[in-house]
Amino acid sequence: MIRKLFLTTAAIILGAVASGGAAWADYKDTVKEFRVGLIGGENAQDLMTRNEKFRSLLEAELGIPVKLYPATDYGGIMQAMGANQVEMAGLGPSAFAGAWLDCKCIEPLVVPQEADGSTYYYSVMVTGAGSGIDSVEKMKGKSLAFADPNSASGYLIPNASLKAEGIDPQTYFSRTGFSGGHEQGVIAVLQKQYDGAVTWVSGQGEKSEGYTRGNLRSMVDKGLLKMSDINIIWQSGKIPNGPTAIRTNLPDDLKAKLLEIMMALPTEHPDIYKQVERGTGKGYVRGSMDLFSDIIKLREAEATGGRKS
Repeated sequence: MIRKLFLTTAAIILGAVASGGAAWADYKDTVKEFRVGLIGGENAQDLMTRNEKFRSLLEAELGIPVKLYPATDYGGIMQAMGANQVEMAGLGPSAFAGAWLDCKCIEPLVVPQEADGSTYYYSVMVTGAGSGIDSVEKMKGKSLAFADPNSASGYLIPNASLKAEGIDPQTYFSRTGFSGGHEQGVIAVLQKQYDGAVTWVSGQGEKSEGYTRGNLRSMVDKGLLKMSDINIIWQSGKIPNGPTAIRTNLPDDLKAKLLEIMMALPTEHPDIYKQVERGTGKGYVRGSMDLFSDIIKLREAEATGGRKS
């Protein structure tokens, strides 16, 4: 009886293998729709347009419907990931750290590489070219636009770095505020609504082109900015590139497929890669939590006002 049962079970398994493994679990059995969150920093229509080919590619490769969900700010995507409303999003390092601290439910899938293979970028402070403000010293008593409270280069790092340099943004500048995104902050400077703004750049390539990647490069490519219109008067230390993050509870075979798609994107679909990354680099490396340990600690310190909990 036992032998007969074994042979019957073996026959079922072999039959499943021969038919392409139909009896095995597949992510399509449980994931009927894949939702991609799009971070703020530019207007929603630009976000949707810039990512439409990526959405179409994901849909074709995954074999399930894929939808894009733009948010007005970083917090919207962080909350959506925590609430199981989106499965994947490209996050800045501070937004990733904040979302992970909130729910412990996400993980880094891949991290972008810059042109030299490194995985870091910089925060910069910009002012109007005709403003006469060509140094941080000349920004004293002037107004500064941060990008978003959940942005590393647009708030967390410049705020902490300036304090470490003996500059308290709350007292050094006449006023500070959040512009709602990186693009909006630079536009506010160009329109003289703020004297300065902080944003992000790869720090590599031609400065006259907005570097290889980053908000300035994106604005130059869209015709919203000429680099001759601004001064770059301050630059931070190295900041780890933000990951493409996914929900930890996704099926393993779906995670593997997503990793395969992302790693192949720069070589197999360079135009889509350029749109996703707002410029070009070397590609991606597999993400790891170790890369963001310092950012997570900084977020924790920010939340407690520097007190240990």
